[in-house]
Amino acid sequence: MNGNNPYAGPPGVVDAGQPEEVDLTSDQKDTLREAVANIVTRTESYLPDGYTVGSELNYGHDGPQATVAVRPPVGRAVSAGFSPSIDDLAAGLDDDDREEVAKGLAASAAVQVMDAVGDDIEPTAR
Repeated sequence: MNGNNPYAGPPGVVDAGQPEEVDLTSDQKDTLREAVANIVTRTESYLPDGYTVGSELNYGHDGPQATVAVRPPVGRAVSAGFSPSIDDLAAGLDDDDREEVAKGLAASAAVQVMDAVGDDIEPTAR
């Protein structure tokens, strides 16, 4: 019956379906927190008041996972998630990548508002 298990193998090598846990040093966690906080700040700088920007960090079996989300005043929330490798954390996350994520989130949130509002708005002035 053990042969039907996709995780079959020598006992004690890997628990069925459970990958090895990835442990981060406190410096690596700080680096990730700073990078995510930087993305949140940059995203907020591209958006007017009324948009809510937040983040979440998880450290699990699959390694570190970060999510940055934007909730526009109307429309659906948008988010971007990434899972940097231990090597990426050691080298530092690329500033250009952070900027690209922030711009992409801000643009996606603006599109959500435009989709929710539609073209039926009459201008209040000319």
